[in-house]
Parts: sequence; structure tokens; C-alpha cells
Amino acid sequence: MHTGDRREDPSDEELLRDFLAGDAGAFEDLVQRFATELFTFVVRFVGSAAAAEDVVQETFLQVHQSAEGFDRDRRFKPWLFTIAANKARDHLRSRARKRERSVETARGNDDGPSLLEILSDPSAAADEAAMASEQRELVREVIDSMPDHLREVLLLGYYQHFAYKDIADVLGIPLGTVKSRLHAAVANFAVAYRRRMERKASR
Repeated sequence: MHTGDRREDPSDEELLRDFLAGDAGAFEDLVQRFATELFTFVVRFVGSAAAAEDVVQETFLQVHQSAEGFDRDRRFKPWLFTIAANKARDHLRSRARKRERSVETARGNDDGPSLLEILSDPSAAADEAAMASEQRELVREVIDSMPDHLREVLLLGYYQHFAYKDIADVLGIPLGTVKSRLHAAVANFAVAYRRRMERKASR
């Protein structure tokens, strides 16, 4: 661990370089530095705490195995989140196949918090943080129902606060596509939320 007399912590890229030079502790520092943030992103993505733990573990294992091939001209964090997003997509595809085989797969067993149960955090909009429980449930349902490509860009842009360029790196899409998808995601959410509110009011 880094001691208090050190002037400043090493960058992510320096830690990876130290790990490749044989410093196992440097990799542990990377894990500690990103584990919580990565878990928060993944659990919002997949809607399951148990699955998110597995995805995060698989992500760091992939980083460990692929570190030699890391492009030194890139920044570490977008690369890390690229791996995590790919692992999360793999999980969602696998889960979708299981649901096709079993109509009994239902929401909210012991599957951990759903996608938006964690969204009422300080980084969310003030009115969202103050939502009543049933409103948060409604928001959760809307985002759960969004297409994967819109949900992931919404999570990266609005909840992880990634810059457009970093989102483009993580998702492997052009910068212009990031912007258009973000607009589409916000519009998709607004329409779906309004419809659900109208249905609820008409009951």
C-alpha cells in the first residue's frame, strides 16, 4: 500500500507498468482503486448484485491475463470499462437465452438489487434522489426495459460521467454515434416513463 510520505499516488498506467515489471502489489492497488466504481457500473448494467460480482471478477482476471497486450498510448480506465461492458453484455445475452428456455424466470428472486435500486445516489439529479419509493420503482422498470445499446450509453454518460470520447472507446463506436445514442436514450426514457405514468394514473 502507498504510505503517507509518498508525494502522490501513481497513475493507473504507472501501476499497470509496475505490475508488468513484476510488482504484484501494483495490480492489487489497481483492483482496490477501481473495484467499487466498476461494481457500481456493472450492477446498474446487469441489474443483479450477484452477477455483477462475477462480472467484476472476470473483468480483473481478463486485465491480469491481457495486461501485456495493453496499448501504452491508451488510458487504463476506458480499457478496463471496455472489458467490463463486454463481460456485462455476455452476461445479459446468456441471461436472455435462459429466459427463452424458462418462462418461469421472474424478477426479484434473490437476484440482488435491480438496475435502478442504486441510482438514487449523489451523482443523480436532485429530484431523482428525492423520488418516492414507487417513483424509483417506475424509473427502474423503465431503464430495465430499455434496449441494451441505449441503457449502456445512458449509464456511462449520466451515471459514470464518462466523457464522450471515453464512452466511444468503451463501446467501440464513433464519437457522433455516442452523442446520437445519448439523445436517443434520453428520449426513449422520457417517452417510456410518461407512458407508464399515464397508465398508472388511469387505473
